[in-house]
Amino acid sequence: MSAPGALLAQSPAEEAGRGLAAQLLLAMVSGGYAVGAAVGWGSEQLALFMGDFGLSAAGLLAAVSCYHYARTNDSRERPAWLLFAFSSLMGACGNAVWGWYEVVLGQDVPSPSAADFAFLCFAPPAIVGLLVLAKRPVTRAGWVCLALDSWLIGGSLLTLSWSLALAHAAETAQSGAPGSVPRAALSLAYPLLDIALVSMVLVLHFRRSAGNRSAVNTAIAALALTVLSDALFTSPLLRENYQSGQLLDAGWFAGSLLLAYAPWGARRTAAGHPPGGHPYAARPVSRPITGSLPALTPYLAAAVCTLGILYNVVDGRKVDRVVVFTGCTVVLALVVRQGIMLLDNIALTQELAQKENHFRSLVQGSSDVIMIAAPTGTLRYVSPAAAGVYGREAEELVGTRLSELIHPDDLGRVVHEVRRFLATPPAEEPTTRIECRFMSGGGEWLNVESTVNRHQGGLILNSRDVTERVRLQAQLQHSAEHDPLTDLPNRALFTRRVRQALTGRRAGDHSTAVLFIDLDGFKAVNDTIGHQAGDELLVEAARRLHESVRAGDTAARLGGDEFAALILGDGSRDHGAREQQVHEIADRLRTTLSQPYRIAGTEVRVAASIGVAFADPGITPSDLMRNADLAMYRAKAGGKDRVELYAPQMQAEVVRKAELAGRLRTAPYEGEFTLLHQPVVSLATGDITAVSAQPRWRSPQGILFPPAEFLQVAEARSPESAPAAARTAGPGRGLLEEAVEQAAERHRAGHGVPVSVRMSARRLLDPAVHPAAAGPGAATAPGSVEALLTRYGLPSGSLVLELALSDPRVPFDELERRLSALRRLGVRIALDGFGSGYAAISALRRLPVDQLRLDRGLVEGVVESPRLHKITAGLLRIANDLGMESVADGVDLPEQVSALRAMGCTHGQGAAFSGPLDEYRLRRALVRSTFPVPGGAALPALAGGSLGGSLVVQRGSHNETPVPPT
Repeated sequence: MSAPGALLAQSPAEEAGRGLAAQLLLAMVSGGYAVGAAVGWGSEQLALFMGDFGLSAAGLLAAVSCYHYARTNDSRERPAWLLFAFSSLMGACGNAVWGWYEVVLGQDVPSPSAADFAFLCFAPPAIVGLLVLAKRPVTRAGWVCLALDSWLIGGSLLTLSWSLALAHAAETAQSGAPGSVPRAALSLAYPLLDIALVSMVLVLHFRRSAGNRSAVNTAIAALALTVLSDALFTSPLLRENYQSGQLLDAGWFAGSLLLAYAPWGARRTAAGHPPGGHPYAARPVSRPITGSLPALTPYLAAAVCTLGILYNVVDGRKVDRVVVFTGCTVVLALVVRQGIMLLDNIALTQELAQKENHFRSLVQGSSDVIMIAAPTGTLRYVSPAAAGVYGREAEELVGTRLSELIHPDDLGRVVHEVRRFLATPPAEEPTTRIECRFMSGGGEWLNVESTVNRHQGGLILNSRDVTERVRLQAQLQHSAEHDPLTDLPNRALFTRRVRQALTGRRAGDHSTAVLFIDLDGFKAVNDTIGHQAGDELLVEAARRLHESVRAGDTAARLGGDEFAALILGDGSRDHGAREQQVHEIADRLRTTLSQPYRIAGTEVRVAASIGVAFADPGITPSDLMRNADLAMYRAKAGGKDRVELYAPQMQAEVVRKAELAGRLRTAPYEGEFTLLHQPVVSLATGDITAVSAQPRWRSPQGILFPPAEFLQVAEARSPESAPAAARTAGPGRGLLEEAVEQAAERHRAGHGVPVSVRMSARRLLDPAVHPAAAGPGAATAPGSVEALLTRYGLPSGSLVLELALSDPRVPFDELERRLSALRRLGVRIALDGFGSGYAAISALRRLPVDQLRLDRGLVEGVVESPRLHKITAGLLRIANDLGMESVADGVDLPEQVSALRAMGCTHGQGAAFSGPLDEYRLRRALVRSTFPVPGGAALPALAGGSLGGSLVVQRGSHNETPVPPT
C-alpha cells in the first residue's frame, strides 16, 4: 500500500479513538454533576451555586461551541447552529439571573422575573433552528403537510398536557387571586413552548436532511433532554418543591454539555458518508419499520389526542372545551392531510404509470439489449432486442448466468472490471464500459460493448453488437501496419518489433540480428516489362522471404525493392557461432531470392544484396537498422548478390564521406578548386600541340583530389544527384573562365598552344553558357563561351571543348546547332571518352567533331590484350578515315606509345610524357615544347623538376606534380 493509502486507512481508527475519549469525558462530567446533585453537593450554599451558575456555565459553553462551529462551517446548516448558540445563551442568562437572586442576594426569585424572560427566549430560536435543519419540501403540498404534521404532534401533546396539568393552571388563573394571572401565564408558556419544541424534534427526526447527521442527531438528543427536564419541572408536584442544585438540574446540565459536544465531539464525515466507516462505504439500507414511521406520524398523533380525551372521560371529569377544540382541529388536520396524501398518491400513480409505459416503449423499441442481472450474476430481465442482436429470445436468456454467455478468455477480465466498478464510489464512477465476446444463438462469438450501471446490488447492462466495428478496426490496424502490396509488415511495425526485441526480457540477448535486403536489377524489370510485372515480382519475393524465415522472426517490406528481416536471438553467448549461423541464414535468403521468377510467362532474374547487423549492447532500434542498411549498401558496392556483415568502420567511412561531400559542395565558393594542365603530345614528333585543363580539389589538409575521386565522393553521397554533383565538382563557369584567361595570358607570352577543356553536353546547353537558350533578343550570358573568348581575346582555334556525352536525355538536334555555332567561332570540338559511354556512333554521325579522345579503358590494356588491341585499332581507323585527329588519354607506358603510334593514333597525353603541371612548370615545358618519343626501346618520361633532369617510368595517371603552396 502506498503512503497516502496507509494514511487513509489509519485515519478512521484514530478519529474513532478521539471521539470515544470525548464521549467518556462527557459522561464522566455529566455523571459527576448528577452524583453531586443527588447528595446535595455537601452544603446548601454550594448546591445553590452549582444549580444556578453551574447550569449557566454549561449553557455558556454550549453557546460558544455552537457559535464557533457556525463561524468555521460554511454550509446551509450555519444559521441553525447560530440559533442554537443564541438559545443556549438565553438559557445561560436565565440561570445567571436565578443565581444572582439566590446566591448573591440570598432571596427568592420573584415571579415573573428577568430569568423567566430569558428562559422563554430559549425555545423559539431552538424551534427555528430545528426547522432550518429539517428537510425542506419541494412542493406547496409538502409545506402544507409539514405544517399539518407539526400541528398534529403539537395539538396531540397539548391535548394530553391540558388534560394532565394545564387545565389546573388555567383554573388558577381564573380564580382572580393577586398575581395569579402572570404566574398562570408562565405556567402555561413553559409547557406550550416545550410542546412546540418537542413537535419540531419529532418532525425533524422524520424529516432530517442528509447533512452532518451525527452532529444533528446529537443536537436533537440534547434538546430532547432539555425538554424532558422542562416537562418534569412544570409538573405541579416538582414545581412546588423544586430548589436549585437538585437532581433535576443534572438533566439541564447534561443537555447543555451534549449540545456543546454535538458539533465537535461527534465524528463528522463528508456529506453523504456514513459515520464510523470508510468515506466510500455503502450506506445501509433503511429498515422497513423505520421507513414507515413518517407515514404513521398522523395516526400516532391522533392516538395521543384520543388518550387525552379518554383520560378526562375515565376520570369522570367534564370534557374541557380546550380539549374538544384541540381534538377537533387535530382530526380536521388529519383529514386534510390524508386528502392531500390521497391526491398526491393518485398523481404519483399516474406519473409512475406514464413513466413505466414510456420506459417500456423505450426498452422494447431500442436496438440495444437491456439486461438486469442480480447480484449473483443471474439475468432477471432481458429486453426483446436480444432476438435481433444475439439471435436468442429474451425468455431463453432470463435465468441464465452471465458467466455462461461470456467467452472464457474474456471472463476473467470482465469479472475483474465488474468487481473494481462495484468497489468504486458511485459519485466517482457512475458507469463503466465493458467489451467482450458474447455467445450468439448460432454458436458464434459476437463482440459486444456494454454500458454497466449499478442496480440494487446488481447490474444493468445496455449492450450492443460491435462486431463489424471491431472487424473494421482490426482491418484498419492491419492496413496501417502492413504493406498493401505484399501484406508484409511495413517499416513502422518492423521498427516496433525491433524495439520490442531490444527491450523487455530480450534486452540482454545480443544475438538478435537485423537483415536489410535489396533486389539488384529490379529497376530494369520495371523498365523492360512494366511496373505490373515488377509488382508481381515483389509479391513473389515477399512470399519467398516470408516462407524462409522462422515462425518467431519477422519479414517486412520497407519500400520499393527493399525488404528486411528480424532474426530473434537464441540467447547464444558464442558470438562467432551465432554470426556464422545468421550469415548462413542470410546466404540462404540470398539464394532463395535470386532464383528465377516466372512473371507473365517470362523468366526474370534479380539478385539480392543483404546487409546484416547484430544487436550490440546499448544499441537503439534506429542505430541497429541503420547499421544493417550500411552493410547492405556495402554489399551492393562490393559487387551485389552478396552478404555483408556490418563493421564499425563502415559508419566511420560514411561520416568521412559525408564530411568530404559537405566540403565539396562549398569548395567552388571558397576557392578550393585549382587548375592543372597536362601536355598533349604528338606521337610522331613529340611536340606539345595542346594542353588539357584538369580541375583539382585541394582539401583543407592540402591533398589534391583528381576528378575521378571527388566525383566518386559526390556520387556516393547522393547517387541520384550524380549529374548535378558532376556539374558542381567539374570545371564550372569559374574554372572555364580561369582556363580561358590563363590560355590568353600564355598566348600573349608567346606560348600559342590551344587549351582543351572538358565540358558535359548538358552544361554546354545550359542557358548560363548558351546565349541562344535564353531566347531571342536576350543579352549574351557573361559566362558563355562566346563572352569569354571576346573578354580575354583568345585567338580562334585556341580553345578545344572536350564534349562528354554521359546523359542519354541530351537533345542531339539542339546540341548539333550549338556545336556548329561554336565551330564558326573557331572553337574545336573533341568527342571525349570515345569507345565507351552513350551513343558514340550516333555522335560521330550527327555532330561536328574535330577530334576523338580514346577512353582510358582502351589505352590501359592495348598492349596486353589482343582483343582490346583490335578494338582500339578499329576505332583509330574510323577516326583516320573521317579525317579526325585522335588523342589517347592515359598513355602511361612507353609500350603504349609505340603501340598507339603503330595503330595510327596521332596524339597522346599521360605519364609517359608528363603528369598534370601547375602554371609555372607548364611554361617551362612549353619553352622546350618537345618530349622524347620512344622508338624501339622504352624512353623515360618527364618526372618534374627541370626538363633536363633524370627521367623515370611512372605508372598510373594519378601521380601529381607537386603544386607550390599558394
